Amino acid sequence: MINEILLDDLIKRCLVEDIGTGDVTTNAIVSKDDKSSAVIESKEEGIVAGLFVAKRVFEILSPHIEFKALVEEGSKVKPKANIAEVRGDTRAILMGERLALNFLQRLSGIATKTFNLVQLIAMYPARIIDTRKTTPGLRMLEKYAVRVGGGHNHRFGLYDAVLIKDNHIKAAGSILEAVNRVRRYNHLMKIEVEVKDLEQLEEALSVNVDIIMLDNMDIDLMKEAVSIVSGKALIEASGGISEENVLAVAKTGVDLISVGGLTHSAKALDMSLNIV
Repeated sequence: MINEILLDDLIKRCLVEDIGTGDVTTNAIVSKDDKSSAVIESKEEGIVAGLFVAKRVFEILSPHIEFKALVEEGSKVKPKANIAEVRGDTRAILMGERLALNFLQRLSGIATKTFNLVQLIAMYPARIIDTRKTTPGLRMLEKYAVRVGGGHNHRFGLYDAVLIKDNHIKAAGSILEAVNRVRRYNHLMKIEVEVKDLEQLEEALSVNVDIIMLDNMDIDLMKEAVSIVSGKALIEASGGISEENVLAVAKTGVDLISVGGLTHSAKALDMSLNIV
């Protein structure tokens, strides 16, 4: 679920960033009473995400704006497909155009990238999950877009899951000590540990962690790790995963495949808004 209060706060801050003291171009050319109709078009194929965010942009700018989605959230659209109509205050339409498109293009790009990866491994039980490699301030929406594309969310932040990474292990001195410290601090939360080799894998198994992250392992080593774990913990593959190798990773038998590129490298879906 998207927190509506947080969403409105985000949009308002973005509008202040863009409009500032006023849109000098629009205010000079367009009168306050002008009304227009516009369509938002997807210029390439992809999965649409963020229609409700675009709608809210225009509603915040003018309570009299009418925003009509022409496709459902999560729909796959073809190039030149009209995805929404906007009617009302011309000034509001022009002032909200770029921000609405920025949100739509970014979120649709993430959903599309996620969808493509999910489809590539559809015949295997592994799940595609995201990471914390999100745009600062946009995590709520970017992780939402991953779900629209058929992926799943990893932890939302440092507060809702334990993930012991290499620097934690170095700080504690060992996986054993890191895990023991976590259990003394909070014995209720599941524990995930990042491992780089089979020696660390065995250490993680010896302390009965819940999830083991195989960090940047090659396919052969990953297969061996899956065989060793053999149901004793969930296994997450991470590091350098793309459309080129995700199928090979899924074939190893891992449970989860985390892909930072879903959010840090997704190409925006090309869209435009045109007054008609």
